[in-house]
Amino acid sequence: MTSADSGRSRPRKGFPEKRRAILDASRKVFGRVGYQGASIDMIATEASVSTRTIYNHFENKEQLFSTVLIESSEQVAAAHETMIERCLGRTSSAAGLEADLVSLAMDWVRPRPEFTDHFAIVARINAEGENFPGDLHDAWQKAGPLRVQRTLAARMARLAESGLLHVQDSELAAQHFVVLVTNTWGRGQAGVDALTDAETHDIAAAGVHAFLYGYLPRDGG
Repeated sequence: MTSADSGRSRPRKGFPEKRRAILDASRKVFGRVGYQGASIDMIATEASVSTRTIYNHFENKEQLFSTVLIESSEQVAAAHETMIERCLGRTSSAAGLEADLVSLAMDWVRPRPEFTDHFAIVARINAEGENFPGDLHDAWQKAGPLRVQRTLAARMARLAESGLLHVQDSELAAQHFVVLVTNTWGRGQAGVDALTDAETHDIAAAGVHAFLYGYLPRDGG
């Protein structure tokens, strides 16, 4: 059984509320110390349960980590999909396109406290690199980042079909949008100084302006 498959396994026994407490505690511990640094004892202490209770629900630390990562990735992806639909689902005119993209950009980079532990885990994954199981890395990408990219790409394709954007490769357009918006987010994401709403808007607007420079239809093009 692969890491990704084991993450889908059902608990062997135990109550749902105990399982939920274990998953919530695991997300905090894995985000704090990473997969390599975490132990079942640490998670049991965080969840206020015994190690036996954890093993009643999960076979080992790898299965627990897989379950936590895939579950939280799906939650983050669903939130982003809702965001994309809310901001771009009704875009129908060139006049409203830029404002809708700026709204999406602001939502995209705005801190989400409910996902703090998830993004801490992702940072740990990037730091641990080669120590991270390859099959689980692929499952995480499929459940989270790639799912969001496909959703955004589909929306970009629809905007192109409506004549609002000139897009030859919708997945590349989606990647460009995210990079242009998030690469200027260093100060806020690092938590050095919280950005004001006005600063957030200016950063989002700059990224969108650069995106539209490359993707707006050209007269006679």
